[in-house]
Amino acid sequence: MELLVFSILAGLALAGAIGVILARNPVYSALGLLLGLSAVAGLFVVLWAEFIAVVQLMVYAGGVLVLFLFVIMLVDLEQRGLDTDAGRIGPQPSPGWRVAAAMLGILFTVFVGALLLQEPAREVPGAGALDAVLRGGGGGGALGNLEHVGQLLYTSYLVPFELASVLLLVAMIGAVVLAHRER
Repeated sequence: MELLVFSILAGLALAGAIGVILARNPVYSALGLLLGLSAVAGLFVVLWAEFIAVVQLMVYAGGVLVLFLFVIMLVDLEQRGLDTDAGRIGPQPSPGWRVAAAMLGILFTVFVGALLLQEPAREVPGAGALDAVLRGGGGGGALGNLEHVGQLLYTSYLVPFELASVLLLVAMIGAVVLAHRER
């Protein structure tokens, strides 16, 4: 049953990501992002990380997505150049750039596929201990979900956490630059 729910949520996350890329209207692209973020929150619930799921919904699906929608509404589409043929914002890329982007995407897909096929039975470090602690059988003083997430976040995963915060800061600065109008 757990595999079925995981498969459905993973398919919804993938459909949301494809919707973000292929949507002609930026608002529909933001709705695809909402679908993808909600499905990822569901995946966190399947993985016994309820706190992360709620944070995912509140911060990303709530705050960041609303920020994106405000930027979409504030940007003057005619001033920025609306490509009416393709329904995209900005100038249309040249065929050379499209071929380069397609080749890069294919190369990335082959690289990730090779990594996945190379080590199919690779175990995630600490996954067994994390599962035991979250289910309450960690021996000794078992931590709750929130305490264990906080401990992992600020010890083992400090660098990715800080990189994510820098990425959000860059996205916010980019949104302000896009929304800024010349006077």
